[in-house]
This record gives sequence, structure tokens and C-alpha cells, in this order.
Amino acid sequence: MKIYTRTGDTGETGLFGGPRVRKDVLRVEAYGTADECNSAIGVARAAGPEPTLDAVLAEVQNQLFVVGADLASPNDSPYIPRVSAAMTAFLEAQIDAMETELAPLQQFILPGGTIVAAYLHLARTICRRAERVVVSLAAEEAINPELLPYLNRLSDFLFVAARIANARAGVDDVPWRKP
Repeated sequence: MKIYTRTGDTGETGLFGGPRVRKDVLRVEAYGTADECNSAIGVARAAGPEPTLDAVLAEVQNQLFVVGADLASPNDSPYIPRVSAAMTAFLEAQIDAMETELAPLQQFILPGGTIVAAYLHLARTICRRAERVVVSLAAEEAINPELLPYLNRLSDFLFVAARIANARAGVDDVPWRKP
């Protein structure tokens, strides 16, 4: 199988089980942004988080493939995995478990600390952008109603994961200093 097909050379791509569309439509922007988030998590993992966090991040990366498939597949198909409430519940359980190790926030924090935490904060901001694009898409087309809760919770998870990466490395979060 070749990596290139030349079918996208005119600025169009094919949706799974659907028509060819321009590469700048909201649906393509949505799954492309979810892919960017996944890549940023991959960079965070390459930076060497501790094994427990790394395992959870690996699961989240797999879940983000489901997000991408869901967004790239506008038509119903038994062969396409879909985002589910159970995936959102997984993130909530991870957040709850990690928060037991963290001191409550007393102030805003800046992205930073360890390199792992900084990359997780980057992934969080990309996730927020994906969420905004999916909101726009949902205003124009029907989408899986589980997508928005999942993306919302994923950004929360990435925030807490960044904090836990710092805490487990013995590095303080970077406080925002009010001018």
C-alpha cells in the first residue's frame, strides 16, 4: 500500500463512507485538530512521563483515534467506532484519581514546569480548539452527541495530567503573577 494516492491533490478528501469534500470544511478541520491534539500528547509521551501517567496517555491517544474516526464518518456504520459516554467516564475517573494527589489550586497557573507538563498544556489548548471547531460543526451538521462532552472533559484531563506530571517529578506548577 502506497502512502500517497494523489486523490487529495486538488484540495479534496474522502470521508469514511461519505462523499469527497474540500479539505477546509469544518468536519475535516475538526478531525484534523483532534489529530493535532493526539500528536501533542505523543510528544509529551516521548518526553518521558512516569509509567503510570504514560499508560493513561496511551489510552487517551487510542481514544482520540476513535474521535477522529467518529468525526470523519458522517454516516452510520457498524464498522466505525464511536465516542461513548464510557470514554468520558474514563477521563473523569482519571481526573478524580489524579486530583487526590494534588493540592487544590489557590491561583491560576501558567503552562510549564516539566517538559512533559508543558507539552500536555499544549495538547490541552489544541483540544480546546478542537472543541470549538466541533461546536461550529454541530451548528451545521448532526454529530455524535457524545463528542462535545468527551472533548470538554479531555481538556480538563490534560490540565490535571500536566499538574500531575509536575507533581510526580517534584516540580512546582508555574504560578501566574498578577501585574
